[in-house]
Amino acid sequence: MEKKKLPVGIENFTKLRSGNFYYADKTGMIIELLENWGEVNLFTRPRRFGKSLNMSMLKAFFEIGSDPSLFEGLAIAKETALCEKYMGQYPVISITLKQVKGRDYTSAEKQMWTAISLEADRFSWLLNSPNLDDHDKKMLSQLRSGEGNLQSSLLQLSKLVSRHYEKKVIILIDEYDVPLQKVETSGYYDDMTELISQFFGYGMKTNDYMLFSVVTGCLRVSRESIFTGFNNPKVHTITDERYDEWFGFTDDDVRRMLNYYNLNDYYEITREWYDGYLFGTVNVYCPWDVINWCDQLYNSRDRTPQNFWANTSSNDMILRFIEMSDETTRAELEELSEGKSIDKEICMELTYNELDRNIDNLWSVLFMTGYLTYSGRNEDGTYRLLIPNREINNLFDRQVRSWFYGHIENGLQPLFTAFDQNDIAEIEHNINVCMVDSISFMDGGNTKEMKETFFHGLLLGMLRSRRGWRVKSNREAGNGRADIILIDRIHACGHIIEVKCADNYDNLSAEAQKGLRQIDDTLYDEFFSDSDISTIYHYGIAFYRKKCRVVH
Repeated sequence: MEKKKLPVGIENFTKLRSGNFYYADKTGMIIELLENWGEVNLFTRPRRFGKSLNMSMLKAFFEIGSDPSLFEGLAIAKETALCEKYMGQYPVISITLKQVKGRDYTSAEKQMWTAISLEADRFSWLLNSPNLDDHDKKMLSQLRSGEGNLQSSLLQLSKLVSRHYEKKVIILIDEYDVPLQKVETSGYYDDMTELISQFFGYGMKTNDYMLFSVVTGCLRVSRESIFTGFNNPKVHTITDERYDEWFGFTDDDVRRMLNYYNLNDYYEITREWYDGYLFGTVNVYCPWDVINWCDQLYNSRDRTPQNFWANTSSNDMILRFIEMSDETTRAELEELSEGKSIDKEICMELTYNELDRNIDNLWSVLFMTGYLTYSGRNEDGTYRLLIPNREINNLFDRQVRSWFYGHIENGLQPLFTAFDQNDIAEIEHNINVCMVDSISFMDGGNTKEMKETFFHGLLLGMLRSRRGWRVKSNREAGNGRADIILIDRIHACGHIIEVKCADNYDNLSAEAQKGLRQIDDTLYDEFFSDSDISTIYHYGIAFYRKKCRVVH
Protein backbone atom coordinates (compact mmCIF):
# COMPACT_ATOMS: atom_id res chain seq x y z
CA MET A 1 0.00 0.00 0.00
CA GLU A 2 1.36 3.39 -1.00
CA LYS A 3 2.26 5.58 1.97
CA LYS A 4 0.84 9.06 2.37
CA LYS A 5 3.13 11.91 1.41
CA LEU A 6 4.89 13.82 4.16
CA PRO A 7 3.53 17.38 4.37
CA VAL A 8 6.81 19.29 4.22
CA GLY A 9 5.91 22.97 4.20
CA ILE A 10 2.15 22.35 3.77
CA GLU A 11 0.15 24.84 5.85
CA ASN A 12 -3.16 24.57 3.97
CA PHE A 13 -5.51 22.09 5.64
CA THR A 14 -7.67 21.53 2.56
CA LYS A 15 -4.63 20.85 0.38
CA LEU A 16 -3.17 18.54 3.01
CA ARG A 17 -6.33 16.47 3.49
CA SER A 18 -7.31 16.30 -0.18
CA GLY A 19 -3.79 15.65 -1.42
CA ASN A 20 -3.14 12.40 0.46
CA PHE A 21 -0.67 13.91 2.92
CA TYR A 22 -0.03 12.55 6.39
CA TYR A 23 -1.90 14.47 9.09
CA ALA A 24 -1.46 14.40 12.86
CA ASP A 25 -5.02 14.99 14.06
CA LYS A 26 -5.38 18.35 15.84
CA THR A 27 -9.12 18.81 15.28
CA GLY A 28 -9.69 18.36 19.00
CA MET A 29 -8.75 22.04 19.20
CA ILE A 30 -12.13 22.89 17.63
CA ILE A 31 -13.95 21.07 20.41
CA GLU A 32 -11.94 22.82 23.11
CA LEU A 33 -12.37 26.19 21.42
CA LEU A 34 -16.16 25.89 21.37
CA GLU A 35 -16.38 24.48 24.89
CA ASN A 36 -14.25 27.33 26.31
CA TRP A 37 -15.94 30.15 24.46
CA GLY A 38 -14.06 33.40 24.09
CA GLU A 39 -14.89 36.36 21.89
CA VAL A 40 -11.20 36.98 21.15
CA ASN A 41 -8.77 34.05 21.53
CA LEU A 42 -5.03 34.72 21.29
CA PHE A 43 -2.59 31.82 20.94
CA THR A 44 1.16 32.44 21.24
CA ARG A 45 3.53 29.70 20.11
CA PRO A 46 7.04 29.54 18.60
CA ARG A 47 7.42 29.55 14.83
CA ARG A 48 6.97 26.25 12.98
CA PHE A 49 4.71 24.73 15.63
CA GLY A 50 1.59 24.45 13.47
CA LYS A 51 -0.13 27.80 14.04
CA SER A 52 -0.90 28.47 10.38
CA LEU A 53 -2.09 24.92 9.70
CA ASN A 54 -4.44 25.08 12.68
CA MET A 55 -5.85 28.39 11.47
CA SER A 56 -6.43 26.84 8.05
CA MET A 57 -8.15 23.90 9.78
CA LEU A 58 -10.51 26.27 11.62
CA LYS A 59 -11.36 28.03 8.37
CA ALA A 60 -12.05 24.72 6.61
CA PHE A 61 -14.33 23.60 9.44
CA PHE A 62 -16.45 26.70 10.06
CA GLU A 63 -16.68 28.31 6.62
CA ILE A 64 -19.89 28.11 4.65
CA GLY A 65 -19.41 25.79 1.69
CA SER A 66 -16.65 23.75 3.35
CA ASP A 67 -16.18 20.09 2.46
CA PRO A 68 -17.25 17.77 5.33
CA SER A 69 -15.25 14.90 3.82
CA LEU A 70 -12.04 16.68 4.83
CA PHE A 71 -12.80 15.77 8.44
CA GLU A 72 -13.79 12.15 7.95
CA GLY A 73 -11.96 9.86 10.35
CA LEU A 74 -10.75 12.72 12.52
CA ALA A 75 -11.60 13.39 16.16
CA ILE A 76 -14.03 16.20 15.41
CA ALA A 77 -16.18 13.94 13.20
CA LYS A 78 -17.21 11.95 16.27
CA GLU A 79 -18.86 15.06 17.73
CA THR A 80 -21.95 14.82 15.54
CA ALA A 81 -24.07 17.40 17.39
CA LEU A 82 -21.25 19.94 17.36
CA CYS A 83 -20.59 19.34 13.66
CA GLU A 84 -24.26 19.79 12.78
CA LYS A 85 -24.35 23.10 14.63
CA TYR A 86 -21.04 24.61 13.48
CA MET A 87 -19.49 22.81 10.49
CA GLY A 88 -19.91 24.90 7.36
CA GLN A 89 -22.31 27.27 9.09
CA TYR A 90 -20.44 30.61 9.27
CA PRO A 91 -18.67 33.05 6.96
CA VAL A 92 -14.97 33.26 7.77
CA ILE A 93 -12.50 36.09 7.21
CA SER A 94 -8.95 34.76 7.28
CA ILE A 95 -5.94 37.07 7.09
CA THR A 96 -2.22 36.46 7.62
CA LEU A 97 0.16 39.29 8.46
CA LYS A 98 3.34 37.23 8.09
CA GLN A 99 4.44 39.18 4.99
CA VAL A 100 4.07 42.64 6.53
CA LYS A 101 7.77 43.44 6.97
CA GLY A 102 8.31 46.80 5.30
CA ARG A 103 11.56 48.73 5.48
CA ASP A 104 9.57 51.87 6.21
CA TYR A 105 6.03 52.69 7.29
CA THR A 106 4.78 53.38 3.76
CA SER A 107 5.90 49.99 2.42
CA ALA A 108 4.60 48.18 5.54
CA GLU A 109 1.23 49.91 5.12
CA LYS A 110 1.10 48.77 1.48
CA GLN A 111 1.90 45.21 2.49
CA MET A 112 -0.88 45.28 5.07
CA TRP A 113 -3.27 46.60 2.47
CA THR A 114 -2.23 43.69 0.25
CA ALA A 115 -3.22 41.22 2.98
CA ILE A 116 -6.64 42.89 3.31
CA SER A 117 -7.14 43.20 -0.46
CA LEU A 118 -6.41 39.54 -1.07
CA GLU A 119 -9.09 38.52 1.42
CA ALA A 120 -11.56 41.09 0.10
CA ASP A 121 -10.96 39.79 -3.40
CA ARG A 122 -11.97 36.32 -2.21
CA PHE A 123 -15.44 37.81 -1.67
CA SER A 124 -15.57 39.63 -5.02
CA TRP A 125 -18.77 37.81 -5.95
CA LEU A 126 -20.54 39.86 -3.26
CA LEU A 127 -20.67 42.63 -5.87
CA ASN A 128 -23.75 40.77 -7.17
CA SER A 129 -25.30 40.23 -3.73
CA PRO A 130 -28.91 41.45 -3.41
CA ASN A 131 -28.23 42.12 0.30
CA LEU A 132 -25.65 44.82 -0.45
CA ASP A 133 -26.53 48.30 -1.67
CA ASP A 134 -24.48 50.45 -4.03
CA HIS A 135 -22.56 52.04 -1.13
CA ASP A 136 -21.63 48.59 0.18
CA LYS A 137 -20.46 47.44 -3.23
CA LYS A 138 -18.36 50.57 -3.66
CA MET A 139 -16.79 49.87 -0.26
CA LEU A 140 -15.96 46.31 -1.34
CA SER A 141 -14.37 47.56 -4.55
CA GLN A 142 -12.22 49.95 -2.54
CA LEU A 143 -11.13 47.19 -0.18
CA ARG A 144 -10.17 45.03 -3.17
CA SER A 145 -8.12 47.92 -4.55
CA GLY A 146 -6.46 48.80 -1.24
CA GLU A 147 -8.18 52.16 -0.92
CA GLY A 148 -9.83 53.85 2.01
CA ASN A 149 -9.26 53.59 5.75
CA LEU A 150 -6.87 50.73 6.54
CA GLN A 151 -7.56 50.96 10.28
CA SER A 152 -11.26 50.14 9.81
CA SER A 153 -10.85 47.80 6.83
CA LEU A 154 -11.39 44.62 8.85
CA LEU A 155 -14.60 46.03 10.32
CA GLN A 156 -15.81 47.09 6.87
CA LEU A 157 -15.17 43.68 5.33
CA SER A 158 -16.90 41.99 8.28
CA LYS A 159 -19.96 44.17 7.79
CA LEU A 160 -20.21 43.39 4.08
CA VAL A 161 -19.80 39.64 4.51
CA SER A 162 -22.20 39.55 7.45
CA ARG A 163 -24.86 41.51 5.55
CA HIS A 164 -24.76 39.09 2.66
CA TYR A 165 -25.02 35.93 4.76
CA GLU A 166 -27.16 37.50 7.47
CA LYS A 167 -24.87 35.83 9.98
CA LYS A 168 -22.01 36.99 12.14
CA VAL A 169 -18.51 36.25 10.88
CA ILE A 170 -15.58 34.37 12.38
CA ILE A 171 -12.27 36.26 12.09
CA LEU A 172 -8.89 34.50 11.92
CA ILE A 173 -5.68 36.58 12.11
CA ASP A 174 -2.43 34.62 11.72
CA GLU A 175 1.01 35.95 12.77
CA TYR A 176 -0.42 39.17 14.18
CA ASP A 177 2.90 40.33 15.66
CA VAL A 178 5.12 40.03 12.57
CA PRO A 179 4.57 43.71 11.57
CA LEU A 180 6.13 44.74 14.91
CA GLN A 181 9.10 42.38 15.03
CA LYS A 182 11.75 44.49 13.31
CA VAL A 183 10.27 47.94 13.02
CA GLU A 184 11.93 49.29 16.17
CA THR A 185 15.20 49.45 14.20
CA SER A 186 13.49 51.08 11.21
CA GLY A 187 12.15 54.16 12.96
CA TYR A 188 8.41 53.62 12.60
CA TYR A 189 7.54 51.49 15.61
CA ASP A 190 5.09 54.01 17.09
CA ASP A 191 3.27 54.44 13.77
CA MET A 192 2.95 50.69 13.23
CA THR A 193 1.83 50.12 16.81
CA GLU A 194 -0.90 52.70 16.36
CA LEU A 195 -2.01 51.12 13.08
CA ILE A 196 -2.20 47.60 14.51
CA SER A 197 -3.99 48.84 17.62
CA GLN A 198 -6.61 50.67 15.56
CA PHE A 199 -6.95 47.75 13.14
CA PHE A 200 -7.70 45.35 15.99
CA GLY A 201 -9.81 47.91 17.84
CA TYR A 202 -12.18 48.47 14.93
CA GLY A 203 -12.08 44.84 13.84
CA MET A 204 -12.61 43.10 17.16
CA LYS A 205 -13.82 45.46 19.88
CA THR A 206 -16.35 47.63 18.11
CA ASN A 207 -17.32 44.94 15.60
CA ASP A 208 -20.97 43.94 16.04
CA TYR A 209 -20.67 41.68 13.00
CA MET A 210 -18.13 39.31 14.59
CA LEU A 211 -19.10 36.01 16.26
CA PHE A 212 -15.61 35.33 17.62
CA SER A 213 -11.99 35.58 16.52
CA VAL A 214 -8.78 33.57 16.79
CA VAL A 215 -5.40 35.32 16.66
CA THR A 216 -1.94 33.70 16.61
CA GLY A 217 1.60 34.97 17.02
CA CYS A 218 4.97 34.26 18.63
CA LEU A 219 4.90 36.82 21.43
CA ARG A 220 2.19 38.23 23.61
CA VAL A 221 2.66 41.91 22.91
CA SER A 222 1.69 44.00 25.92
CA ARG A 223 -1.93 45.06 26.29
CA GLU A 224 -0.90 48.69 26.62
CA SER A 225 0.89 48.47 23.29
CA ILE A 226 -1.78 47.18 20.88
CA PHE A 227 -4.41 45.25 22.83
CA THR A 228 -6.25 48.24 24.22
CA GLY A 229 -8.64 47.65 21.35
CA PHE A 230 -9.29 44.05 22.32
CA ASN A 231 -12.33 43.32 24.44
CA ASN A 232 -10.79 41.18 27.22
CA PRO A 233 -9.09 38.58 25.01
CA LYS A 234 -8.47 35.07 26.24
CA VAL A 235 -4.71 34.62 26.00
CA HIS A 236 -3.23 31.12 25.75
CA THR A 237 0.57 30.99 26.04
CA ILE A 238 2.95 28.04 26.11
CA THR A 239 2.60 27.78 29.88
CA ASP A 240 -1.18 27.32 29.88
CA GLU A 241 -2.75 23.89 30.23
CA ARG A 242 -5.67 24.67 27.94
CA TYR A 243 -4.91 23.87 24.30
CA ASP A 244 -1.48 22.52 25.31
CA GLU A 245 -1.58 19.51 22.95
CA TRP A 246 -2.87 21.18 19.79
CA PHE A 247 0.30 23.01 18.72
CA GLY A 248 3.31 20.76 18.15
CA PHE A 249 3.50 16.96 18.13
CA THR A 250 2.95 14.96 21.28
CA ASP A 251 4.99 11.85 21.96
CA ASP A 252 2.06 9.71 20.77
CA ASP A 253 1.90 11.74 17.53
CA VAL A 254 5.59 11.06 16.89
CA ARG A 255 5.39 7.36 17.71
CA ARG A 256 2.43 6.94 15.35
CA MET A 257 4.21 8.79 12.53
CA LEU A 258 7.42 6.79 12.91
CA ASN A 259 5.42 3.56 13.05
CA TYR A 260 3.42 4.50 9.94
CA TYR A 261 6.62 5.00 7.93
CA ASN A 262 8.36 1.95 9.47
CA LEU A 263 10.90 4.16 11.23
CA ASN A 264 10.45 2.93 14.79
CA ASP A 265 14.19 2.32 15.17
CA TYR A 266 14.71 6.09 15.01
CA TYR A 267 12.47 6.99 17.93
CA GLU A 268 15.26 7.58 20.49
CA ILE A 269 17.35 9.80 18.22
CA THR A 270 14.21 11.71 17.19
CA ARG A 271 13.40 12.33 20.84
CA GLU A 272 16.98 13.39 21.62
CA TRP A 273 17.11 15.92 18.79
CA TYR A 274 13.59 17.33 18.49
CA ASP A 275 11.67 16.68 21.74
CA GLY A 276 12.00 18.55 25.01
CA TYR A 277 9.42 21.35 24.89
CA LEU A 278 6.84 21.67 27.63
CA PHE A 279 3.55 23.33 26.66
CA GLY A 280 1.30 23.48 29.69
CA THR A 281 1.65 19.94 31.03
CA VAL A 282 2.29 18.20 27.68
CA ASN A 283 5.68 17.15 26.33
CA VAL A 284 5.96 18.49 22.77
CA TYR A 285 8.15 18.02 19.70
CA CYS A 286 8.64 20.64 17.00
CA PRO A 287 6.48 19.34 14.09
CA TRP A 288 8.60 21.06 11.44
CA ASP A 289 11.60 19.07 12.65
CA VAL A 290 9.82 15.73 12.89
CA ILE A 291 8.20 15.99 9.45
CA ASN A 292 11.46 17.00 7.74
CA TRP A 293 13.41 14.34 9.65
CA CYS A 294 10.93 11.60 8.65
CA ASP A 295 11.04 12.82 5.06
CA GLN A 296 14.83 12.59 5.12
CA LEU A 297 14.79 9.12 6.67
CA TYR A 298 12.15 7.86 4.28
CA ASN A 299 13.64 9.22 1.06
CA SER A 300 17.39 9.35 1.63
CA ARG A 301 20.29 7.23 2.78
CA ASP A 302 21.47 10.12 4.94
CA ARG A 303 20.56 9.22 8.52
CA THR A 304 22.22 12.22 10.17
CA PRO A 305 19.82 14.53 12.06
CA GLN A 306 19.75 18.12 10.83
CA ASN A 307 18.98 21.49 12.40
CA PHE A 308 15.73 21.92 10.49
CA TRP A 309 13.97 24.42 12.79
CA ALA A 310 17.13 26.32 13.62
CA ASN A 311 17.86 26.92 9.93
CA THR A 312 14.49 28.53 9.11
CA SER A 313 15.42 32.01 10.30
CA SER A 314 18.45 34.18 11.00
CA ASN A 315 18.38 33.34 14.73
CA ASP A 316 19.90 36.74 15.40
CA MET A 317 18.05 36.79 18.72
CA ILE A 318 20.68 34.50 20.26
CA LEU A 319 23.51 36.64 18.96
CA ARG A 320 21.87 39.79 20.34
CA PHE A 321 21.50 37.97 23.64
CA ILE A 322 25.16 36.92 23.74
CA GLU A 323 26.33 40.42 22.81
CA MET A 324 24.47 41.81 25.85
CA SER A 325 25.70 39.11 28.21
CA ASP A 326 27.92 39.85 31.17
CA GLU A 327 30.00 37.30 33.05
CA THR A 328 27.04 36.22 35.17
CA THR A 329 24.86 35.63 32.14
CA ARG A 330 27.56 33.70 30.32
CA ALA A 331 28.03 31.52 33.38
CA GLU A 332 24.29 30.80 33.22
CA LEU A 333 24.62 29.93 29.54
CA GLU A 334 27.40 27.56 30.52
CA GLU A 335 25.03 25.79 32.91
CA LEU A 336 22.41 25.53 30.17
CA SER A 337 24.95 24.05 27.75
CA GLU A 338 25.72 21.37 30.35
CA GLY A 339 22.07 20.31 30.41
CA LYS A 340 21.29 22.12 33.66
CA SER A 341 18.41 24.52 34.32
CA ILE A 342 18.48 28.09 35.54
CA ASP A 343 15.77 30.00 37.43
CA LYS A 344 14.42 33.16 35.80
CA GLU A 345 11.45 35.47 36.05
CA ILE A 346 9.53 35.52 32.78
CA CYS A 347 7.55 38.49 31.51
CA MET A 348 4.70 37.23 29.33
CA GLU A 349 3.88 40.71 27.99
CA LEU A 350 6.48 42.73 26.14
CA THR A 351 6.73 45.39 23.50
CA TYR A 352 9.16 44.82 20.66
CA ASN A 353 10.89 48.15 21.19
CA GLU A 354 11.91 47.23 24.74
CA LEU A 355 13.42 43.78 24.12
CA ASP A 356 17.02 44.98 24.30
CA ARG A 357 16.58 47.26 27.28
CA ASN A 358 17.72 44.62 29.74
CA ILE A 359 18.91 41.03 29.65
CA ASP A 360 15.86 39.75 31.55
CA ASN A 361 13.63 40.66 28.61
CA LEU A 362 15.77 38.56 26.30
CA TRP A 363 15.48 35.55 28.62
CA SER A 364 11.72 35.92 28.26
CA VAL A 365 11.92 36.15 24.48
CA LEU A 366 14.20 33.12 24.18
CA PHE A 367 11.67 31.19 26.26
CA MET A 368 8.56 32.26 24.37
CA THR A 369 10.08 31.82 20.90
CA GLY A 370 11.30 28.24 21.41
CA TYR A 371 15.02 28.60 22.08
CA LEU A 372 14.46 27.63 25.70
CA THR A 373 11.76 25.63 27.45
CA TYR A 374 10.93 25.02 31.11
CA SER A 375 10.65 22.07 33.42
CA GLY A 376 8.30 23.76 35.91
CA ARG A 377 7.92 26.74 38.22
CA ASN A 378 9.34 27.46 41.64
CA GLU A 379 7.43 28.69 44.69
CA ASP A 380 8.60 32.25 44.03
CA GLY A 381 7.08 32.15 40.56
CA THR A 382 10.33 31.86 38.61
CA TYR A 383 10.64 29.39 35.76
CA ARG A 384 13.21 26.59 35.57
CA LEU A 385 14.60 27.23 32.08
CA LEU A 386 16.64 24.80 30.01
CA ILE A 387 17.68 24.07 26.43
CA PRO A 388 15.04 21.68 25.05
CA ASN A 389 17.04 19.34 22.82
CA ARG A 390 20.19 18.64 20.89
CA GLU A 391 19.18 20.70 17.87
CA ILE A 392 18.86 23.88 19.92
CA ASN A 393 22.02 23.06 21.84
CA ASN A 394 23.85 22.90 18.50
CA LEU A 395 22.32 26.23 17.51
CA PHE A 396 23.59 27.89 20.67
CA ASP A 397 27.03 26.40 20.04
CA ARG A 398 27.09 27.71 16.48
CA GLN A 399 26.02 31.19 17.45
CA VAL A 400 28.49 31.26 20.32
CA ARG A 401 31.29 30.28 17.96
CA SER A 402 30.26 33.03 15.56
CA TRP A 403 30.43 35.55 18.38
CA PHE A 404 33.68 34.03 19.62
CA TYR A 405 35.45 34.22 16.26
CA GLY A 406 34.32 37.80 15.74
CA HIS A 407 35.81 38.84 19.06
CA ILE A 408 39.14 37.02 18.83
CA GLU A 409 39.96 37.16 15.11
CA ASN A 410 42.46 39.98 15.51
CA GLY A 411 44.05 38.35 18.54
CA LEU A 412 44.96 35.01 16.98
CA GLN A 413 48.36 35.98 15.54
CA PRO A 414 50.27 34.84 18.67
CA LEU A 415 48.64 31.41 18.31
CA PHE A 416 49.64 31.18 14.65
CA THR A 417 53.20 32.22 15.51
CA ALA A 418 53.35 29.54 18.20
CA PHE A 419 52.46 26.90 15.60
CA ASP A 420 55.09 28.29 13.24
CA GLN A 421 57.71 27.98 15.97
CA ASN A 422 56.42 24.63 17.21
CA ASP A 423 56.16 26.19 20.69
CA ILE A 424 53.78 23.89 22.57
CA ALA A 425 53.65 25.98 25.72
CA GLU A 426 52.67 29.07 23.71
CA ILE A 427 50.06 27.13 21.70
CA GLU A 428 48.45 25.96 24.94
CA HIS A 429 48.74 29.41 26.53
CA ASN A 430 47.15 31.24 23.60
CA ILE A 431 44.23 28.83 23.26
CA ASN A 432 43.55 29.25 26.98
CA VAL A 433 43.80 33.04 26.74
CA CYS A 434 41.33 33.12 23.86
CA MET A 435 38.79 31.10 25.82
CA VAL A 436 39.18 32.84 29.15
CA ASP A 437 39.16 36.36 27.72
CA SER A 438 36.35 35.89 25.26
CA ILE A 439 33.74 33.54 26.60
CA SER A 440 32.58 31.91 29.80
CA PHE A 441 31.13 28.63 28.69
CA MET A 442 32.85 26.18 26.42
CA ASP A 443 31.40 22.77 27.21
CA GLY A 444 28.94 22.59 24.32
CA GLY A 445 26.59 19.90 25.60
CA ASN A 446 25.93 17.32 28.24
CA THR A 447 27.60 14.27 26.65
CA LYS A 448 31.29 13.70 25.99
CA GLU A 449 30.64 13.31 22.26
CA MET A 450 28.80 16.64 22.09
CA LYS A 451 31.54 18.39 24.06
CA GLU A 452 34.30 17.03 21.83
CA THR A 453 32.32 18.13 18.77
CA PHE A 454 32.00 21.61 20.23
CA PHE A 455 35.71 22.02 21.00
CA HIS A 456 36.65 20.43 17.69
CA GLY A 457 34.57 23.06 15.86
CA LEU A 458 35.92 25.83 18.04
CA LEU A 459 39.56 24.98 17.33
CA LEU A 460 38.78 24.39 13.66
CA GLY A 461 37.34 27.88 13.30
CA MET A 462 40.35 29.45 14.97
CA LEU A 463 42.84 27.67 12.71
CA ARG A 464 40.88 28.40 9.55
CA SER A 465 41.22 32.12 10.24
CA ARG A 466 44.80 32.12 8.99
CA ARG A 467 45.54 32.73 5.34
CA GLY A 468 48.00 30.33 3.78
CA TRP A 469 46.86 27.32 5.84
CA ARG A 470 44.68 24.57 4.43
CA VAL A 471 42.69 23.08 7.28
CA LYS A 472 40.71 19.87 6.85
CA SER A 473 38.27 18.30 9.29
CA ASN A 474 37.46 14.61 9.84
CA ARG A 475 39.45 13.52 6.80
CA GLU A 476 40.13 9.84 6.14
CA ALA A 477 43.73 9.04 7.00
CA GLY A 478 45.42 5.73 7.75
CA ASN A 479 42.88 3.51 9.50
CA GLY A 480 40.47 6.23 10.58
CA ARG A 481 39.51 9.90 10.40
CA ALA A 482 41.79 12.58 11.78
CA ASP A 483 40.04 15.37 13.69
CA ILE A 484 42.05 18.21 12.15
CA ILE A 485 44.77 18.16 9.50
CA LEU A 486 46.59 21.42 8.86
CA ILE A 487 48.72 21.83 5.72
CA ASP A 488 51.24 24.68 6.00
CA ARG A 489 52.63 25.32 2.52
CA ILE A 490 54.63 28.33 3.70
CA HIS A 491 56.78 26.22 6.03
CA ALA A 492 56.33 22.95 4.06
CA CYS A 493 54.99 21.00 7.01
CA GLY A 494 51.83 19.34 8.23
CA HIS A 495 50.04 19.31 11.60
CA ILE A 496 47.70 16.54 12.80
CA ILE A 497 45.49 17.35 15.78
CA GLU A 498 43.31 15.00 17.80
CA VAL A 499 40.78 16.69 20.09
CA LYS A 500 39.68 15.12 23.38
CA CYS A 501 37.46 16.20 26.25
CA ALA A 502 38.37 15.51 29.89
CA ASP A 503 35.96 14.88 32.77
CA ASN A 504 37.95 17.10 35.13
CA TYR A 505 41.08 19.25 35.29
CA ASP A 506 43.27 16.43 36.60
CA ASN A 507 42.60 14.27 33.52
CA LEU A 508 43.59 16.88 30.96
CA SER A 509 47.10 15.52 30.40
CA ALA A 510 45.94 11.91 30.21
CA GLU A 511 43.27 12.74 27.63
CA ALA A 512 45.72 14.78 25.57
CA GLN A 513 48.19 11.85 25.61
CA LYS A 514 45.35 9.56 24.52
CA GLY A 515 44.78 11.78 21.50
CA LEU A 516 48.48 11.70 20.68
CA ARG A 517 48.56 7.88 20.84
CA GLN A 518 45.52 7.71 18.58
CA ILE A 519 47.38 9.63 15.88
CA ASP A 520 50.22 7.10 15.98
CA ASP A 521 48.09 3.97 16.39
CA THR A 522 45.71 4.90 13.55
CA LEU A 523 48.54 5.87 11.17
CA TYR A 524 47.13 9.30 10.35
CA ASP A 525 50.51 10.28 8.83
CA GLU A 526 49.53 8.27 5.74
CA PHE A 527 47.40 11.24 4.70
CA PHE A 528 50.65 12.88 3.54
CA SER A 529 52.10 9.78 1.84
CA ASP A 530 51.43 11.09 -1.66
CA SER A 531 52.62 14.62 -0.95
CA ASP A 532 56.01 16.33 -0.79
CA ILE A 533 55.54 17.13 2.91
CA SER A 534 57.88 15.12 5.10
CA THR A 535 57.78 17.12 8.34
CA ILE A 536 54.62 16.30 10.29
CA TYR A 537 53.75 17.44 13.82
CA HIS A 538 51.34 15.57 16.10
CA TYR A 539 49.21 17.23 18.77
CA GLY A 540 46.86 15.86 21.36
CA ILE A 541 44.70 18.69 22.68
CA ALA A 542 42.31 18.05 25.58
CA PHE A 543 39.69 20.49 26.87
CA TYR A 544 37.82 20.88 30.11
CA ARG A 545 35.56 23.90 30.49
CA LYS A 546 37.80 26.95 29.84
CA LYS A 547 41.13 25.13 30.02
CA CYS A 548 43.07 23.08 27.52
CA ARG A 549 46.24 20.96 27.59
CA VAL A 550 48.46 20.44 24.55
CA VAL A 551 50.94 17.58 24.17
CA HIS A 552 53.22 17.10 21.17
